[in-house]
Amino acid sequence: MSEINMAKAINLALHEAMESDDKVIVMGEDVGVNEGVFRITEGLHARFGDNRVIDTPLAESAIMGTAIGMAMYGLKPVTEMQFSGFAYYAYHQIEAHAARFRNRTRGRYSCPLVMRAPYGGGIRAIEHHSESREAIYAHTPGLKVVIPSSPRNARALLHSAIQDPDAVIFYEPKAIYRLFKEEVPDAMETFPIGKAQVVRQGKDITLISYGASLKVTLDASEILEEEYGVHCTVVDLLTIAPLDTQTILESVAKTGKAVVIHEGPRTCGVGAEVVARINEHILLYLDAPVKRVTGFDMPIPYFSKEKFYLPDTNRIINAVKETLSF
Repeated sequence: MSEINMAKAINLALHEAMESDDKVIVMGEDVGVNEGVFRITEGLHARFGDNRVIDTPLAESAIMGTAIGMAMYGLKPVTEMQFSGFAYYAYHQIEAHAARFRNRTRGRYSCPLVMRAPYGGGIRAIEHHSESREAIYAHTPGLKVVIPSSPRNARALLHSAIQDPDAVIFYEPKAIYRLFKEEVPDAMETFPIGKAQVVRQGKDITLISYGASLKVTLDASEILEEEYGVHCTVVDLLTIAPLDTQTILESVAKTGKAVVIHEGPRTCGVGAEVVARINEHILLYLDAPVKRVTGFDMPIPYFSKEKFYLPDTNRIINAVKETLSF
């Protein structure tokens, strides 16, 4: 068992998947010779060559359209959108074709592809490089949307995504690519898509998050326990489509209070769906309204103002205090 960061864990998963299945193809802008802008595809071109690690033109719609054709003919393409903000050009192909083939053919065909994309803020980037628009894909029927939060679950979930018979959007929180390391087993492992994890147990309130926001949520929960004696349960969603409603409801029913944290915009965000499901199923278990700590309804600011946009420990702690004092 080795300690590695998320970037290395995703790279390891790609190596393992390509070694074990020659139908797995990696394609995208600069993923081959240059090994990707974040070096996630390091070593793949040297190991597997041009036929399986394909440098594409700067044309996201073409990348996705080609991948859909490959998937329909039996390959398992893993595409890399260099930044998630560039993938809007591919959305027509994703929504009109990748997400619809199973329904269009009444289950006779599926579209087994993965769209990997670094997403979110935290690296002081320019416009279109810090988007957090995962709710768009979660709102699109036929897609699965996976967002890891640590090296181990990133590797396991990417394996599950590649093996899945349907199209999977795999959003990688680039702010934590190299932020910390975690022990990852030597043997290849998977984690089920559509299953959340309770990563911290507490009796007072439930905090629900995912992606890079999970790290700051855990930091806030530690401060709340050490300085205020508040014990938080923390739920890591891991998959936002399909959403693990049962794990959410079981945890919130026990604590009676909840705060949802994510960096995407507030309106119609993932947090709004989480709150709606809590209200629909366990409203009478709540001791207070569920609060949201999110990004704002605006494009993420440029790097000098970015930190004011992203959820931080102070915003989370204040939301918890307000909920507990309701």
